[in-house]
Amino acid sequence: MQQKIRVMVVDDSLVFRSWLIQSLGEDSRFEVIGYAVNALDAKNKLPLLKPDIMTLDIEMPGMSGLEFLKTVLPSHPVPVILVSSLNVRVFDALAAGAVDFVRKPEEGMRDTFLRTLKAKLAVGSNARVRLPQQPVMPKTTSSLPRFSSAAGGGGQIDLIAIGASTGGTEAILEVVRQFPAKMPGIVITQHMPPGFTAMYAERLNRICKLEVREAKHGDKVQPGLILLAPGGLQMRVVRMGVGYSVTCTEEEKVSGHKPSVDVLFSSVAANVKSRAIGVILTGMGADGAAGMMRMRKAGAYTIGQDKESCVVYGMPMEAYKIGAVCQQASLLTIPQMVMARLAKSS
Repeated sequence: MQQKIRVMVVDDSLVFRSWLIQSLGEDSRFEVIGYAVNALDAKNKLPLLKPDIMTLDIEMPGMSGLEFLKTVLPSHPVPVILVSSLNVRVFDALAAGAVDFVRKPEEGMRDTFLRTLKAKLAVGSNARVRLPQQPVMPKTTSSLPRFSSAAGGGGQIDLIAIGASTGGTEAILEVVRQFPAKMPGIVITQHMPPGFTAMYAERLNRICKLEVREAKHGDKVQPGLILLAPGGLQMRVVRMGVGYSVTCTEEEKVSGHKPSVDVLFSSVAANVKSRAIGVILTGMGADGAAGMMRMRKAGAYTIGQDKESCVVYGMPMEAYKIGAVCQQASLLTIPQMVMARLAKSS
């Protein structure tokens, strides 16, 4: 018999906390071993309860969820799934070591919320907790190591496509913050609900040398610009004269997601072909693997994040298993590989 996942629930709302404890308890995969009414309560109980994973609200009286993560995770690195309303502090909490987040349900959306949360708890209980650390790679490209390419010759690169899920907000940041301002256009799909993608784009824009914005239907793919797929829509790259633009449309989920990495990568394979670089980062599931295979078959150069540096080695593993990845690399070396490939193509 499979061992149950031991969950600790932390939320200051009695009504929501009670409902969540009851709902998780009705699922045979989980055992709610305890709860905390605020972050200070959680700080005291965590060493005693030793859960496999915990849910954590961010906005609570007294010590916030963010303060809790910063003070407690270094000594008790338990996987944490944030359960939050639309709040920019989610990204600070992910940077502090939380594994993933789920948006608190609106009226009539509790079933969808529960399905999402349970899936993230099941995967997150085995996730690698990554505490914040100073980047150790150089910000310039003057002394980049050279990497051999496993994808043939070095033709011109017009576009870089990146896909990620669980753990991806920080992984994407670690990659793109290394890039100089002069880069080919970059398109990114990160699994994220509506509302959060705009805030995430603003966060990246503040930190990176490139301009970053949430994509709008019809936006041009331009050098020095990163376009992030908007939550709740499917983003594709399409030809526009001699260049490219993106479409952002209301459609069904693909590979279980909207936006879907498979949708983005498949469009890049069809329209950009060998003049693209594809990067698949940490995340649960298999979204992006099939699309990356199409990219590689079309002649694109593809990179997958390695197991050791992933929060969840799911999407990159599935892409690697089917032969879609030209080279695997650690998160810290991926920017260098991209820059080396660009240098070769020029």
